Amino acid sequence: MPGNRGEPAPPGLAQAGSSGTAGDVFGLYIHWSYCVRICPYCDFNVYKSRSPDPELWRRALQSSLKAHHARWPNLRLASIFFGGGTPSLMPPGLVRDVIDTATALWPAAPGPLEVSLEANPGSAERARFADFAAAGVNRLSLGVQALDDDALALLGRDHSAAEALAALDTARACFAQVSADLIYARPDQTPAAWGAELDAMIALGVDHLSLYQLTIEPGTAFAAKAARGTIRPPGPDRAADLYALTQDRTAAAGLPAYEISNHARPDAESRHNRLYWQGDWYAGIGPGAHGRLPPLDAGPTAEPGSETGTATTSGATSGAALATLAHRRPQAWLDAALGQASQESGGRGAAGAPDATAPWRGATGLAEVEPLDARARGEEMVMLGLRLAEGLDLDALARRLGPAAERLLPGPTLDRAAAAGLVERHGRRLVIPAHRRALTDAIATRLLTD
Repeated sequence: MPGNRGEPAPPGLAQAGSSGTAGDVFGLYIHWSYCVRICPYCDFNVYKSRSPDPELWRRALQSSLKAHHARWPNLRLASIFFGGGTPSLMPPGLVRDVIDTATALWPAAPGPLEVSLEANPGSAERARFADFAAAGVNRLSLGVQALDDDALALLGRDHSAAEALAALDTARACFAQVSADLIYARPDQTPAAWGAELDAMIALGVDHLSLYQLTIEPGTAFAAKAARGTIRPPGPDRAADLYALTQDRTAAAGLPAYEISNHARPDAESRHNRLYWQGDWYAGIGPGAHGRLPPLDAGPTAEPGSETGTATTSGATSGAALATLAHRRPQAWLDAALGQASQESGGRGAAGAPDATAPWRGATGLAEVEPLDARARGEEMVMLGLRLAEGLDLDALARRLGPAAERLLPGPTLDRAAAAGLVERHGRRLVIPAHRRALTDAIATRLLTD
């Protein structure tokens, strides 16, 4: 999933064979890949800031937006999420131009447009919060990460706890919605210490909390330290205790989990991130950004619910959703989006066939465009949908996959999982019980392989 971590459930996806109808909602993810400093736990597509040229980025971002619109003009825009990296390093004028371009291109989805931006609590970024709000951002996601200075130093953060609190005050004065990120299950962290830190954050009255267990990702500085034994994250039992404590404290405070790591007061959930978990469309713009988009072509032989689709001259697959991935390196993405680079694929598709998508792929800055058959698309939607507290909408899955939905989750498989207490049937929703939610990935895998 794209971003560091990005409302009422929108209408479902178009059925296979549709290239996007006026009923389809989608979100835009804009990736700003630069940071002043790379955190030791981070494995996202980020690079140290090298004073990027705002005008160059404006042209490239607008080119990619327009190229996406040329292929998918009928989608309705529900959300824009600026992630990274550190998008609060972006010039506010550039943020405004991206928002203005996107809203001029696509019609609006029902309800207010959610425009989120991730920010660090440093004083330089904090000074621009009002400018970001004036540019059209209405939701700020603040990377607090800890309320303890020693923990912040361990996490490689440049701000202090006092600066984080000041940034929260400023953010709440500027934006309609504010979310705060915290990382727990840190080395040597006790339940008592985490409980006190969590209570302090809840007492600040933030409406949305994203609370992530620290994971040691391969290739990061923390992975090297863990290999040397210089840091020791809590073991599985302690991590489970910290997770359970997190659920209890947030629920008691009126911030229940609506997704495994995300907690919100009523009406404060992230609309953009719900698009991911519900299996809706989103376009990834910027270096290394991922997307999930409707079929490019709706050929007359495409069959709704088809697991294979029909090959077309577009180089994609008619009737199949598309997984997209932008060029990872900023310069490669810029060159492609601005038409200054030859196609890396040599004009060939994934299987070596001639790829007529090459010209528009260049304008979007996309390196890969792959069709997802019904099985692959369905597995992804099951894995993500079960993360929601409300569970997976089986009717939506059936609408999106057709007959393939029953083959993906046959009745006997669901009956066995329910008998074992792994899932519950709430009408036409499949829900993982709260006390088993930490095992969601394992349960989803079992459902898909049983």
